[in-house]
Amino acid sequence: MSFPPPHPEALHPAFHDIAKRVNNWGRWGQDDEIGTLNLITDEVVREAAATVRSGRRVPLAVALQQDGVQTGMIPGRVNPLHVMVQINQELFGPGTVATSDDAVTMGLQAGTHWDALTHVSHSGRIYNGRPAASITPHGRSEFSGIHTARHIVSRGVLLDVAAAKGVDRLPGDHAVTPEDLDEAAEFGGVTVRAGDVVLVRTGQIRLCLAGDKHGYAFPSPGLSVRTPEWFHARDVAAVANDTLTFEIFPPEIADLWLPVHALDLVEMGMLQGQNWNLEELSTACAEARRYAFLLSAMPEPFVGGTGTPVAPVAVL
Repeated sequence: MSFPPPHPEALHPAFHDIAKRVNNWGRWGQDDEIGTLNLITDEVVREAAATVRSGRRVPLAVALQQDGVQTGMIPGRVNPLHVMVQINQELFGPGTVATSDDAVTMGLQAGTHWDALTHVSHSGRIYNGRPAASITPHGRSEFSGIHTARHIVSRGVLLDVAAAKGVDRLPGDHAVTPEDLDEAAEFGGVTVRAGDVVLVRTGQIRLCLAGDKHGYAFPSPGLSVRTPEWFHARDVAAVANDTLTFEIFPPEIADLWLPVHALDLVEMGMLQGQNWNLEELSTACAEARRYAFLLSAMPEPFVGGTGTPVAPVAVL
């Protein structure tokens, strides 16, 4: 299978220069749909399990509720609408056991979530050179839907960029650079290695937790367009952080919107997550004086989905 090149006129030349260096199309074969999750091998998981010492469990998800993190900035990404469809209903007659049921309507990426590799496209392509037109209204994602990411359990590594700089929260205009990631790794005494799931803490979610959803959304610190090469060089399996947009927003390069999404998801085939609450984990890692742990971040298997809610747990 040959992979047609993207159209260079569509995006900034700097984007295409980086894209060539991080591209993983064909690395795991022409039929591959999961990208860098291939790096989470049985050996990686065994070594991840060996990091558990105290058994302390730290939840990393924000609450799913109607007054959630979404502000309407992203069309259609609605906060959960939770309704009761049965309340103490005696289904089998008077005096029998009663049941209560509920239902939810929500954007799959409304809260703490994973982006599937199909979440973004550029130049008419998604991961592994497949056509963006393979995503349709009724068929959803024909390839690389979130259901193909069947299990995400690996060694998690917290790169606490904010703590490494001695602040609670990075400024809204701070682009997290490879140098920042190196600094945070040194601060945590950890070496990022193949198959790791890296969690990058900016502290931005503190605004959301304090009730300032609009301030949380914009402006926001986030990953620089330079960071995909850092993750690619270390064979990172997936990356998540504590912001709404994942990358710095507004972008570093004028009129180049969501370049990190495109480099991570399309070119590299690396899942990314947003709206992860890393505050308690920051405290737990500081108290334990170690920044690597077993991470369970199982995606809900929505067939053909371009994203999914997740309730990750770090086990120290």
